[in-house]
Amino acid sequence: MRVSELAARAGIAPSAVRWYEAAGVLPPAARRENGYRQYDEADLARLRIVVNLRRLGLAPEDAGRLARLCLQHGDVDLDLRPLLAQQRTAIARQREDLDRIEGELLDLVLTIAAAGRAAREESAVADPIRVLFVCTHNSARSQIAEALLGRYGGTDFEVHSAGTEVRGVNPYAVRVLGELGIDWSAARSKLVTQFLDQRFDYVITVCDRARETCPVFPGSDNTLHWGLDDPSEVEGTDEEKLAAFRRTQVEVSARLRPFIEVALRAAGRGRRPALA
Repeated sequence: MRVSELAARAGIAPSAVRWYEAAGVLPPAARRENGYRQYDEADLARLRIVVNLRRLGLAPEDAGRLARLCLQHGDVDLDLRPLLAQQRTAIARQREDLDRIEGELLDLVLTIAAAGRAAREESAVADPIRVLFVCTHNSARSQIAEALLGRYGGTDFEVHSAGTEVRGVNPYAVRVLGELGIDWSAARSKLVTQFLDQRFDYVITVCDRARETCPVFPGSDNTLHWGLDDPSEVEGTDEEKLAAFRRTQVEVSARLRPFIEVALRAAGRGRRPALA
C-alpha cells in the first residue's frame, strides 16, 4: 500500500508517517522501482501500535521501541518498565477525573430538573431559597456544604444540614473552613428528624454512592444526590487527614458553582455566584 492508504488506515496524516520515519520511530519504508514508498500489513500493525502508545502519552522514541518489542515478542527494556508504570498511573488518574466529571455533569442535569420543579412551585420570589444538606452523621461533608453555601449564596439562601445520627462536627472540617475565613467552631450536629415538618426547595444528600445508603428526606420532590467520599474515613498522618478534608472542600465548591446559578435563575434572580 502507498503512504496515503497507510496513513488513512492508521488514522493519521501522511506527513506524520514521513516524520516518524525521519525520526527513526519507524524503520525506513521499502521503495518501489519508481521510488514510491511501499508498505505492507506489518508496517500498518507497527504504525497502529505507535499511534496508540503516543495517545497514551509515550514519547515518539519510546513508542517506537515498545512497538518493535511487541512485534518481536521480546522482553521489555528495563528502562521502559518505570515509564510504562508511570503511564498506567496517569491513565488511572485520568479515568478517575473522567468519572468525577461525569458525576458532576449528572449532578448538573438533575439540578436543572429540580430547579424547574422549584420554579413552578415558587410562590414568593423574595423568600430565601431553602436548602438542606443531609448525610449519615452530619459531621463533615454536610457541615462543609452548609458552611460554603452559606458563604457563597449569601442572603439568597437559607441553609441547614442534618444527619440520621449525630457524631459531632469533625475538627478537621472546622480547620478546613477556618482556612477560608469561616469560623465554624460553634457548629453542632443535628438530627434530620428536627426538620421533617419544614419545607425545603432542595434537599441534597452528600453520601458516597458506592459505599453508603443515604437517608431519605420525606416530603421533598427536589432531592439531589452528590456522591462525596467521606474524608473522615481517611487514615494516616494529621496532614493526610487534613488533605482529605481539603479535597472535600474543593469538590463541594465545584458542585456549588452550577447549583447556585441554576437555583437563582429558577427563583427569578439573575445574580451569578462569586465563588473563590
